[in-house]
Amino acid sequence: MSEDNIKRLKVGITIGDTNGIGIEVALKAVGVPEMMDMCIPIIYGSSKIVSYHRNACNLPGFQINHTKSADNIKDNMPNLVECIDQDIKVELGQPSKQAGLASFQALEAAVRDLKAGLIDVLVTAPISKENIQSEQFHFPGHTEYLESAAGDGSKPLMILCTAGLKVALVTIHMPLAQVSNALTIENIREKLQLLNASLKRDFNIDGPRIAVLSLNPHAGENGILGTEERDIIQPAMQQALDEDGVQCFGPYAADGFFGARHYRRFDAVLAMYHDQGLAPFKTIAMDEGVNFTAGLPIVRTSPDHGTGYDIAGQGIANESSMRHAIYMAIDICRNRIRYDEAHQNPLPKLFQDRGRDNVKLDLTKGEKD
Repeated sequence: MSEDNIKRLKVGITIGDTNGIGIEVALKAVGVPEMMDMCIPIIYGSSKIVSYHRNACNLPGFQINHTKSADNIKDNMPNLVECIDQDIKVELGQPSKQAGLASFQALEAAVRDLKAGLIDVLVTAPISKENIQSEQFHFPGHTEYLESAAGDGSKPLMILCTAGLKVALVTIHMPLAQVSNALTIENIREKLQLLNASLKRDFNIDGPRIAVLSLNPHAGENGILGTEERDIIQPAMQQALDEDGVQCFGPYAADGFFGARHYRRFDAVLAMYHDQGLAPFKTIAMDEGVNFTAGLPIVRTSPDHGTGYDIAGQGIANESSMRHAIYMAIDICRNRIRYDEAHQNPLPKLFQDRGRDNVKLDLTKGEKD
């Protein structure tokens, strides 16, 4: 795809939990003229539900094209694909199974269109992981669902991103009591491989430097406070360095690492479990943070906040994270196109060029007429 063809990508945006702040931040993010200069926003949801939130939050009006299919979008205004087939009652700030059903239907429709090529990237508003559970959705979160629905056998990697900090996770939505048993040399090495590849292809970083966090306090104190660093994390790092060429350093104790701002010396950080990475990340970059699902053939981002039930419908939710999620999805898609073009196999083009000159290329005998 040429540079001219990727200036305005089609960005699919799911509404998330209909009783939370997802619709509010999505409308605030796309309802500004500069967004239309960047992309073609396509919201997946229900016009009735969206109108309810617009009125409740007293949001300024702007024109939206309502359509039944992403085949019929308009490129001069935001679009809304009607994909919720039930009458959903909005109860702002209240968790409900109806809200979970609506969030799943929007997600399912957007992923289907993403796989069909009707949209280029996916941005998901926050869901309630409890209320979305059903026979169709039995996953801990978006990341695991997308692995199953659109992964094509690829493994996902959760990365929380800002311009100056990227934090990836070895384990994601897992009870803390299970983390230690889930850490293996193979698992950590795989995550280092995925993170290294994503930094190169998705973020255009050459020779990325990755900091690895320890599991135990003080990095285990040479086995006194735990042996995972010595027995699992360090061997995984050594294999990733020796066999995969991943420049990884550590393992570092998380408290001192973030307290001394050592993350500024690295391109990314690999944390062992959810809160170890996300607690400092959200402290540092809550309003601008983006959740990116790396490792999959699709591009998906999300704001790094939750449903925000406590402020839903009040018109005070900050849309910065949603706006950054949209911008990052566009940037990552463009970076992938450029990376793939730069690293594609040159032989097909070589054969094509030779064919124009009626010259055959024999790789074993050299050129001949």
